[in-house]
Amino acid sequence: MSGQNQPGGLFAGPPRPGRIAAYLALIVLGALVGTAGSLVQGGLFPGGLLLALLATAGLFYGGLYATRTQLGVGAPAAGWLAAAILLSTGRPEGDGIFAAGAGPLIYLFGGMVVAVICATMSRLPQPGVKSGRLEK
Repeated sequence: MSGQNQPGGLFAGPPRPGRIAAYLALIVLGALVGTAGSLVQGGLFPGGLLLALLATAGLFYGGLYATRTQLGVGAPAAGWLAAAILLSTGRPEGDGIFAAGAGPLIYLFGGMVVAVICATMSRLPQPGVKSGRLEK
């Protein structure tokens, strides 16, 4: 048995290589979207900020939809957060990706809020599973 329908859920059985590869790919995609969003949000304010947040939301929801688990949101969120935090710190020379102002803060906090919203969404319905509701 895979262990997903037993108590303990995802971690009850041995991890499958395909699922591990999917989560690693989502981490890399999260880092790429975080890097691209960090560059776009400051360059094309306010449209770039909206575009960056929409791309972030699409990635997080796509991870949820593809894996049907909350870990599918957590994996790209970890990559996104790592990239955004690394790019927000400046270098000793004073260079930095993020400019001063409200845009970078909205991007960081907005991305985190989107990740929490997607992670706390109710699970997507499984294909082929009917609800317990009586039909008329």
